[in-house]
Amino acid sequence: MSEKERILFKDISQDFSKKTKNYTSINLKKNRNLMRENPHPFLKWAGGKRQLISQMLKYFPRNYNKFIEPFIGGGAVFFFMKPKISIIIDINEELINCYKVIKTNVKELIELLRNHKNEKDYYYNIRAIDRDEEKFSKMSNIQKASRMIYLNRCCYNGLYRVNRKGEFNVPFGKYNNPKFCDEGNLLAVSKTLENVSIIHNSFEICLDYAEKGDFIYFDPPYHPISKTSSFTSYTKENFESDSQQKLFNVFKNLDERDCKLMLSNSYNEYIKNLYNEYKIIKLDAKRAINSNATKRGNIKELLILNY
Repeated sequence: MSEKERILFKDISQDFSKKTKNYTSINLKKNRNLMRENPHPFLKWAGGKRQLISQMLKYFPRNYNKFIEPFIGGGAVFFFMKPKISIIIDINEELINCYKVIKTNVKELIELLRNHKNEKDYYYNIRAIDRDEEKFSKMSNIQKASRMIYLNRCCYNGLYRVNRKGEFNVPFGKYNNPKFCDEGNLLAVSKTLENVSIIHNSFEICLDYAEKGDFIYFDPPYHPISKTSSFTSYTKENFESDSQQKLFNVFKNLDERDCKLMLSNSYNEYIKNLYNEYKIIKLDAKRAINSNATKRGNIKELLILNY
């Protein structure tokens, strides 16, 4: 690791607030134009809905009380809707940490992101930090968020994947100019998150918050359409068929509470049969993230509604 890298991550156990005294302050008056930017996902995320919003738009409910998204992921639907009252949830601890840091410490995060480098050796040194449990545990939440955003933007095909130990294991992406410090968007995202409840937990926790008239959008890891298409390793615990069944049970429970429900999933017989009593819509999508470039392209997805 270079001297600059050692400086960046040295003494990570000390109080991070002491370090921020020397940070270059972000002049928000000078950057008002950045604050006006429409927020959009700050991470690349498998199954992200940004390209599908135009097809989904007519199916969003016009009126609802609060918005809940139990698999927030990249948050494309959330950022598009910008609901007045919302709860976002995810079981991925590092992902939720990013949202919390952007909400409360965006200036410090931006300063750390500015110091990263688009270099192969540097990338693998940063990736390797989670192999040292003691070192990783001593990192501040801001440093962890900086690390995750950097790795996500510089890794191969924007893929988030961990092994059974929970270690990020995606190779370097070799991009010419990855945008790992999108200052304008991060400021806009921070503004959007000001009054949002951000929860680290599994999707079932939404049952504790959902009430009649709420709108809940589910975008879970998709059920595989073939033996080789499974992509469920967002955490060390995969999302398999039993998880899909548990999700259906939650969907059913919320339906009985008169919540407005929307769920996305892959186009396959298992999911269609599971939700056959509800309204099922077929959407045209593009698979942007796949380890095999020849398998990226047009596919079908399901949008399931109870209204």
